[in-house]
Amino acid sequence: MKITRTETAILRIPEDDPLADMPEEAGRLRPIVTVRIQTDNGLEGIGITLYGGALTGTLRHAIDELGALLIGEDPLRIEAILRKLRAAAGDNCGSGIYTLAQSAIDVALWDIKGKALEQPLWQLLGGARDRVNTYASGSLRRGLTDAQAATAARRLVDKGFVEMKTQMALPGNPSPAEEVRRARVVRDAIGPDIKLMCDINQRWRVEQAIDIGHRVADVGLFWLEDVTTHDDYEGLARVNDALSTPIAGGEYVWGIVPFRHMIEARSVDYVMIDLCRVGGVTQWMKVAGMAEAFNLPVVSHVVPEMHLHLIAAVPNGLTVEYMPWMLKLYEETPVIDRGQLILPAKPGLGLKFDERVVAKYRVS
Repeated sequence: MKITRTETAILRIPEDDPLADMPEEAGRLRPIVTVRIQTDNGLEGIGITLYGGALTGTLRHAIDELGALLIGEDPLRIEAILRKLRAAAGDNCGSGIYTLAQSAIDVALWDIKGKALEQPLWQLLGGARDRVNTYASGSLRRGLTDAQAATAARRLVDKGFVEMKTQMALPGNPSPAEEVRRARVVRDAIGPDIKLMCDINQRWRVEQAIDIGHRVADVGLFWLEDVTTHDDYEGLARVNDALSTPIAGGEYVWGIVPFRHMIEARSVDYVMIDLCRVGGVTQWMKVAGMAEAFNLPVVSHVVPEMHLHLIAAVPNGLTVEYMPWMLKLYEETPVIDRGQLILPAKPGLGLKFDERVVAKYRVS
């Protein structure tokens, strides 16, 4: 089997909130790049990547240039292909646009491999479990009013979610008491038994994180996420050591080496791995193994339709972030049952682009 063709497209996907119908900013769009890799025996693998921002066109061009190097290669020899791409990119490989481009290609190659071997990706990679916990994300964002946040939280509970994520680091430089008030509003709306995570998105200084973290301890957060700058490993470790609430982090980390520094510094209790920024399925699995060696669970960041395979595959997979912005792109997506995602039985990713939807959001 040989690769015969690659094809990319840029789409702009609405950042709506299908879970609670409470978007933070109506009409906001997120640009993504899709890739299709085709083979001489008729198999096609698909992948997506994001975070290109104003450089999304550059990201697409990078995938096209790397994709040209795939022609004639055996898609099952993924590590050999990645070695070829790194050598061709030279000093440009390692992070940024190159890593985002590699991610899309790597995901599509694993999709092909699953289809060729007639196994769903989660089973091919290890198959630790056939359903995984998931938490609602994207509905309880910091731009909402307290009343909107409470309404959205209750809607998530009504839909059967037993885990969900809110945000602090509210707009307008609020006091610590105002920050904690928002967390209590959400907790009061959902009751004591729901697992409640809270994302800071790197917006606090270390001393702020420690101060507010102590004040919010009785809210019973399952974790505080990205409390300060992602690569301040010592600062994160100071926060982690000071607080009883577990710390999650890693979504902003590029490649696999920084995860070693984060883990060795004991910066986090939950290692969050982003499929696009880490470099694809191949690199994601290596970080998961690294975390397992330190007895740490791993969690995912966005793209639940792909991440559920990875969380289900490894023994230390904990929960999948269910942020469903991109689910509209596919004809069928995984089902949620009692707060868990059911793993698909179809080979590869088990996903197929809905061509009408792709055409609707395609810009080039």
